[in-house]
Amino acid sequence: MNARETVLGRVRDALTLAPQPEAEVPRAYRTGRTLPDDERLALFVDRLVDYKAEVHTCTAERTAATVARVLASRGARHVGVPPGLDRAWLAAFGGTVQEDRADIPAPSLDALDGVVTASRVSCAETGTIFLDGEPDQGRRALSLVPDLHVCVVDLSSVAVGVPEALARLTPHRPTTLISGPSATSDIELERVEGVHGPRTLDVVIRTDA
Repeated sequence: MNARETVLGRVRDALTLAPQPEAEVPRAYRTGRTLPDDERLALFVDRLVDYKAEVHTCTAERTAATVARVLASRGARHVGVPPGLDRAWLAAFGGTVQEDRADIPAPSLDALDGVVTASRVSCAETGTIFLDGEPDQGRRALSLVPDLHVCVVDLSSVAVGVPEALARLTPHRPTTLISGPSATSDIELERVEGVHGPRTLDVVIRTDA
């Protein structure tokens, strides 16, 4: 028996000897909040910009043109996409598109100039985008390894606050929360970007979708 098994065995024994009754979790926080579309959009954009994300608004019919313009402005010529992404979104892109697969080693995704994904839900109050691994969003590595992430968000999927956003998620799905480009601070509080994910986040918000 190794050290890990020993420790876990002791934890299990302790739980067996001293069973605890199920705790009642208070759920008295605010729920069901709404805002008009224009106010919700303004709040979401304000939070995204504060996190140093670049925001682009468009109508659904302008999705392909907007995505192509964003990728061109970043110099991206070879991008990755999850297998379930609407390929019409890349119709105006002049570069090469690589569809991700589970058997592609995660480190090799670093060779991509960027990635384009959809999103599941977003929170206007915190400027957070939620991905849950659906086919149009892909595995977590796809949105973390490339240095550029272009994420398409439908305004209808933007909830006001965290409780409202969480209520739209499926609890058992793997959820990735994105609040701006990856950034952290070193011991001297110097901002360092790109440590835990893409250095650049472009958010394309479709205002009529």
